[in-house]
Amino acid sequence: MGLKVHNSLTRKREEFVPLNPPKVGIYVCGPTVYGHSHLGHAKSYVSFDAIIRWLKFSGYEVNYVQNITDVGHLTDDADEGEDKIIAEARRRGLHPMAVVEVFMRSYYEDMDAMNILRPDIAPRAGGHITEQITAVQTLLEKGHAYEVNGSVYFDVSSFSRYGRLSGRNVDELQAGARVETNPEKRHHADFALWKRAEPGHIMHWPSPWGEGYPGWHLECSVMSQKYIGDTLDIHGGGIENQFPHHECEIAQGECITGKPFARVWLHNNMCTLNGQKMGKSLGNAIILKEIFHEGTKLLEKTFDPVVVRHFVLTSHYRQPLDFSSEALKAAESGSYKLRDASRELSRAAKNAPSKPRSEKVHNTLTEVEKRFTDAMNEDFNTAAAIAVTFDLAKQSGEWIRDDVGREDLQATDALMQRLAGDALGFKWPAPMGGGGDSKQDDLIHLLADLREEARKAKNFELSDKIRDRLTSLGVNLRDTPQGPTW
Repeated sequence: MGLKVHNSLTRKREEFVPLNPPKVGIYVCGPTVYGHSHLGHAKSYVSFDAIIRWLKFSGYEVNYVQNITDVGHLTDDADEGEDKIIAEARRRGLHPMAVVEVFMRSYYEDMDAMNILRPDIAPRAGGHITEQITAVQTLLEKGHAYEVNGSVYFDVSSFSRYGRLSGRNVDELQAGARVETNPEKRHHADFALWKRAEPGHIMHWPSPWGEGYPGWHLECSVMSQKYIGDTLDIHGGGIENQFPHHECEIAQGECITGKPFARVWLHNNMCTLNGQKMGKSLGNAIILKEIFHEGTKLLEKTFDPVVVRHFVLTSHYRQPLDFSSEALKAAESGSYKLRDASRELSRAAKNAPSKPRSEKVHNTLTEVEKRFTDAMNEDFNTAAAIAVTFDLAKQSGEWIRDDVGREDLQATDALMQRLAGDALGFKWPAPMGGGGDSKQDDLIHLLADLREEARKAKNFELSDKIRDRLTSLGVNLRDTPQGPTW
């Protein structure tokens, strides 16, 4: 079975066929960097990382572009309000670009911690002003835009397909639903391509229409087409940006080139807190750095970044994910069970005796890989794929107890690393005190075995002494049905 995806544009499940296989050009809307990343960002970027990984795992040559918005994202979708970054810069008493640098670095720190692959190209909107001015000029020349008092607006009446992605009828949209209608616009749904910079506005550039700055919607269409081409294979982003942001991207891109802007649209659903959307502007965002390092009033403890990744991937990317402390604890338990089984399998694969390969083991591994592939090819069903890795972990424990040979365990270990590590991106921290050093790991394993022997001999004083000494060194022993692990 080939890869099937749910295309938001057609609202259908379709076979994925790139424009120029095996090459795939995918663009995902990146963050507006005016604050630390929160759990909602994790939901989006972990989900798309799993998609990128699976495309690569499946043999595609992926060109992954994810932007950084450092200018032009206003506090209101109706082209009103203040630039979010300038507002934060004023609050902190910094230059806007200083704010961008602080939170862009913070963003990548958090994404790296969750083992999210960096994009191949990460363009910044502020570095592509020239291209955006050229795009505005083209839209004006083609009759899709108009200029008023130094601002330029896209004329939605010139593009009959506006609203196709979101399913909205422009004529039915009520003007002034969120803010007072801008009198400069011919139609309330028209959107800004270039905004006039008012006196005192810090971020501005010279243009044929005077000093100003680009509209948020224009940035993504310009940068995606610059680095991928006129037609993207996949455009991804949050469902909250489907309208107006993505709708506007399509209008701009297709009016400039006369070609389809993106063949497939993938929309990630939101992370919620007690059923309500989570976001910085709503005041209920759970900051990732607090989860990883500091703790919050909602959490009794901190959690490893891999636990957050596990938590996200146990849901489907198109479904909302409701956060609770209990849900994160359940994800931690599941993640650590998979981690412990994987570590025990790797150790057993090193130490097991050599025996002839088993046809039964070979057939089981083939079936496991097929089930995993079928799950991910069904619109990137990571939850089902994780369930398959747990089945493999359980099976590996049985094979270890049954004294399966080294070659079979090595093949099982290799498959576990490919599925859990390469495809799903799970990367567990090295055991405390071990640092990944094999000799040190072997010594800890030896002490764990000695403790297990003492327990079986009912020498609990020695058993507890070994455990307590290891704990004081930062090594936490755990007893599992497959034996001690740490």
